[in-house]
Amino acid sequence: MIREFAGWTPYPRGTVAKRSTSFICQACGAVYQRWQGRCEACGEWNSIAEEATGEANAAPVAGGARLKKGRVIQLEGLAGTPMDAPRQPSGIAELDRVTGGGFVKGSVILLGGEPGIGKSTLLIQAAAAIARAGSRCVYISGEESAGQVRLRAQRLGLGDAPVELAAETHVEDILATLATGSPPRLVIIDSIQTMWTDAVEAAPGTVTQVRASAQGLIRFAKASGAAIILVGHVTKDGQIAGPRVVEHMVDAVMSFEGDAAHHFRILRAVKNRFGATDEIGVFEMGGAGLVEVPNPSALFLGARDASVSGTAVFAGMEGTRPLLVEIQALVTPTALGTPRRAVVGWDQSRLAMVLAVLEARGGVRLGQHDVYMNVAGGFRILEPAADLAVAAALVSSLADIPISPHAVVFGEISLSGLIRPVPQAAPRLKEAAKLGFSEALLPDGSAEAARQAGLKTRPALRIADLVAEIAGGPPRKPSSARVSHERE
Repeated sequence: MIREFAGWTPYPRGTVAKRSTSFICQACGAVYQRWQGRCEACGEWNSIAEEATGEANAAPVAGGARLKKGRVIQLEGLAGTPMDAPRQPSGIAELDRVTGGGFVKGSVILLGGEPGIGKSTLLIQAAAAIARAGSRCVYISGEESAGQVRLRAQRLGLGDAPVELAAETHVEDILATLATGSPPRLVIIDSIQTMWTDAVEAAPGTVTQVRASAQGLIRFAKASGAAIILVGHVTKDGQIAGPRVVEHMVDAVMSFEGDAAHHFRILRAVKNRFGATDEIGVFEMGGAGLVEVPNPSALFLGARDASVSGTAVFAGMEGTRPLLVEIQALVTPTALGTPRRAVVGWDQSRLAMVLAVLEARGGVRLGQHDVYMNVAGGFRILEPAADLAVAAALVSSLADIPISPHAVVFGEISLSGLIRPVPQAAPRLKEAAKLGFSEALLPDGSAEAARQAGLKTRPALRIADLVAEIAGGPPRKPSSARVSHERE
């Protein structure tokens, strides 16, 4: 009955209720005392909205009751026997790789991704696998009806899985339902932006409601031991919207990435208190749902044309997994006053740095050329070890000389023109040898690891050595060096 009278809240005798409002940025959660057009914390425009706190600033008045004292908690030291976090395997090897071996009891995971990328499909498959193993799984949908979720499960061949399903958005009702019966092992909330709670007075999807709803669900997870997955939407620039203010509250943050033009998806761990970060899992979207890809390197290199100039195979690392991807570059004379620089799958500022080092230290003149760079397959590279592969692809495209199809490239380029070794060179080279590569163009400090892996080494100490290796001839002085456009 209390919920029928919006804005009325009972207070104990001796207190005074004081309503207050604040202006909160819906993108990052920053709080302001008055409205303004641009958020100073994240730089977004028109993202600040007025919200009521929904909390009673109750204070004791004259003659009122005194504040109740808190209980004394027991403090413990660091010494003692640590406890291993019990895990529930999901039945999907790629998902277990990203989570660190399965879902930890009492943990809360935030999963973000673009609409239609396959978040609900992945979670339905995981819930069905755990439920078939004998554990209680609950799927709460706030965006779709129970019939729509059931239809998707039947299309995936999971209609017989004993997953408990409900379409609800009220957090108090959800927690009361979860508390009945045996504690669930896995709870999926799809999505957190649709949830609302009586604790605050704000519209669903606002920062205040998202934070309050997440707090209630997290408290239930810690008390009951159930693992909870919160699904969140992303903004146009790929950041998790709304739940970004919840990232510090959850135990793990995972991002489900992919391109609608490609058939594979990448699950990436951004934060994980119970496992390694920057771990990835690769899936392929098919008619029967998401299928695991045990060898993603072969997938990314499947349609490679090694006879074309401007391509280089980069041996990268994603967490503990070595991954080989193709880097493509196209350098053409420009007809504009300012040359174009277009990048897909890599950092734009990192490309500008590599271009500057190539011109200043390697003598490669690119000031009158448009530069286009792409990571094949829609993959996104984050580590600086791709510097040398990008530079090799650029020089190969400018000189119109293909790089050896049997060579892999990796290394970090410094502003002085030196090529620096990168960590975990041995697993990179072992993965390359397993896929049939026999040569490695890499920093001089990693030559021993290449010989141990059975690959022919082509070490480079400076960026001028890379230019000479690809374009042919001895290294030239940076002041007069210029890559020829003709094949030698």
